[in-house]
Amino acid sequence: MKKIVNSKFLTFALTLLFLGWVNLAFVASPDGGKPWSVPDAAKKVKNPTSKTDAEGLADGKALWAKHCKSCHGAKGLGDGPKSKELDTDCGDFSVKAVQSLSDGELYYKIKEGRDDMPSFKKKITDDEEIWHIVNFMRTMAK
Repeated sequence: MKKIVNSKFLTFALTLLFLGWVNLAFVASPDGGKPWSVPDAAKKVKNPTSKTDAEGLADGKALWAKHCKSCHGAKGLGDGPKSKELDTDCGDFSVKAVQSLSDGELYYKIKEGRDDMPSFKKKITDDEEIWHIVNFMRTMAK
């Protein structure tokens, strides 16, 4: 009888440990849990705009306020007023894991979207404006 109880307890404990590990892996992901596949070609796309151009950064900030702030927050911390209504974590763009993504990856994610993150193909039709948002996102680094 004791071996059966110990065996059941051990199975239960290992199951909890495994589920905790899986949950931690999802929470630690900068993209809210599941990997966001970006094609290699998109990762390599170079940003054609000036990253330090004051006018471009101002444009990026204005576009961020209009299109992104409600979910991602003013500083990109994932704490916008709509973030609580979503099933997907809005992420913290100030962290190294996000800031180390290529400009092409950020551009792709904005343009294509997925799940709760909408595609901006039709909302922002000027590619240069999306690049300005990418440049503004770079100012969020810790």
